[in-house]
Amino acid sequence: MNAISTHIGRWLARFLERPSRSYEPFSISDAETLRRSMQPGDVLLVEGNLRMSIAIKYLTQSTWSHAAMYVGNALDQKNEQGEELDLIEADLSEGVIAVPLSKYAEFNTRICRPVNLTKEDQQELVKFMRDSLGMEYDLKNVIDLMRYLFPTPPVPVRWRRRMLAFGSGDPTRAICSTLLAQAYQSIRYPILPDVERKQVKTSRASPYTEKEILHIRHHSLFSPRDFDISPYFRVVKPTLDSGFDYKKLDWARETDTSEKE
Repeated sequence: MNAISTHIGRWLARFLERPSRSYEPFSISDAETLRRSMQPGDVLLVEGNLRMSIAIKYLTQSTWSHAAMYVGNALDQKNEQGEELDLIEADLSEGVIAVPLSKYAEFNTRICRPVNLTKEDQQELVKFMRDSLGMEYDLKNVIDLMRYLFPTPPVPVRWRRRMLAFGSGDPTRAICSTLLAQAYQSIRYPILPDVERKQVKTSRASPYTEKEILHIRHHSLFSPRDFDISPYFRVVKPTLDSGFDYKKLDWARETDTSEKE
């Protein structure tokens, strides 16, 4: 039975990896511009154009359907074209792999950066991702997502995040955002933790004050969108990061309508 579901999962993966014809990028950055703005440990969010992206975007109510981690030159590996393999991601067909930034040069992307990350924790993040290379994608999750590819599946908003918490639960399998969530949880860096508020008294004479206690959210509940809305990640925009000056923009000259007439 397990072999049958694996076969079905692989067939669905091939089907879901076909690009959507309706995808249109609006704001893209070339690979070199992205690379100049990124640091190891940064998360690259991608607005995917695959059929599977439709389900993820619907369930998360977000434009982001994929997430990968930038590791710089930590792998010291290049592809056949001589490009640095500086991103690690969980791919639907190939599992956890290293790819060049140029793979997403034609997509809408967003860089999310953990704030004040220590050098030691940055290295731990990269090590976690490097050690995850070769893991298989959780095809059980693919089968579960398949049922949400219809235009308007009847899933109430409050249940949609739970829909992403499917999967086999096998530790040797991964999903893109859950893999990154596990990496950050390994160094106890918050993404969107559950917050518990308690009334505490610092001394007998002082009034009660409110204290926030963070609880780790299970990694299977994370989606690419969470890195974007997290209060602990900074959004980095390559255009602004490189010294944007609107006075130097070269605008096209508007043609006077009277000249046309």
